[in-house]
Amino acid sequence: MQDDTALYGAKMMQPGMTAADSEENNLRPQHLEDYIGQEKVKQNLKIYLEAAKRRGEPMDHILLYGPPGLGKTTLAGIIANEMGVQIRITSGPAIEKPGDLAALLTNLQEGDVLFIDEIHRLSRQVEEVLYPALEDYALDIMIGKGPSAQSIRINLPRFTLVGATTRAGQITGPLRDRFGVLLKLELYSPDELSNIIIRSAGILDQPITPEGAYELAKCSRGTPRVANRFLKRVRDFATVLGDGVIDRDVALLSLKRMDVDALGLDELDRSLLRAIIEMYNGGPVGLETLAAALGEEAVTLEDLCEPYLMQMGFLTRTPRGRCATRLAYEHLGLKAPESGSAEDNGQQSLF
Repeated sequence: MQDDTALYGAKMMQPGMTAADSEENNLRPQHLEDYIGQEKVKQNLKIYLEAAKRRGEPMDHILLYGPPGLGKTTLAGIIANEMGVQIRITSGPAIEKPGDLAALLTNLQEGDVLFIDEIHRLSRQVEEVLYPALEDYALDIMIGKGPSAQSIRINLPRFTLVGATTRAGQITGPLRDRFGVLLKLELYSPDELSNIIIRSAGILDQPITPEGAYELAKCSRGTPRVANRFLKRVRDFATVLGDGVIDRDVALLSLKRMDVDALGLDELDRSLLRAIIEMYNGGPVGLETLAAALGEEAVTLEDLCEPYLMQMGFLTRTPRGRCATRLAYEHLGLKAPESGSAEDNGQQSLF
């Protein structure tokens, strides 16, 4: 009965495929040579994979970290394909109890890849069970309660854990130290994103010109996930409003209809900058105050808007709050303050 429960638990971790999942998987490259961008990561990973295959051993445990949408899940699938093994996919929040993790681990085959997305969200109890599994390929489980409780050790097949996180700083030190390979994924250049869009358009059987692909790439925030999302939506505009081909004019029209400007800022990004400039004289203003003014959650602004705005140089974070830069004024077509900077106004004059 216990084995059936473990098997059932493992199956529950693997949701069934939907039509949307199938299309998304079709856009994901299956092999390392088809993966565009991340050249440094690819070169090192190719050596690690080849060395593991020559030794006849499973790949060492791998931690992939970087902003969302850069291809961490795709890389995990490629690692499994290159090693010729199965992959089990789950996420940190889905593994609520040590028993859930035990169910997954005991149903792995020799050399299989276990992919845990958002691994920084694992509970401390689950992490403690994971440590001996990573180091010794064994599970230490307590049976019973009180004076009759006893610990048993279950040997596991040698497997590869691939962990992915968008917040590497939140991973505990003991867990991070148990990964043999740490790979950081960087944002993509417009040229790389343009190649990704052209490749995806070919898979979707969607005609596209290089100029149209480049216009979409410039607005994609350095992220393939955003680029593919734009491609699918612009395909709709090209089908209904155009002749079916995504060229530069169709791309620009579609982006304008979706409220995305030439630098990839959407309406929420611009509302955030306008709120800082028009309501708070350019800042500084606290995140919670901004969230209340915009009617959004603070975590939405912090995770969705701020990284890109800071990367573009439109926003700065100070101990006293967020400030809009001169570049933000110029991008919105507003007149920047003539004397002093946005960071020096307001509270500074009180002292």
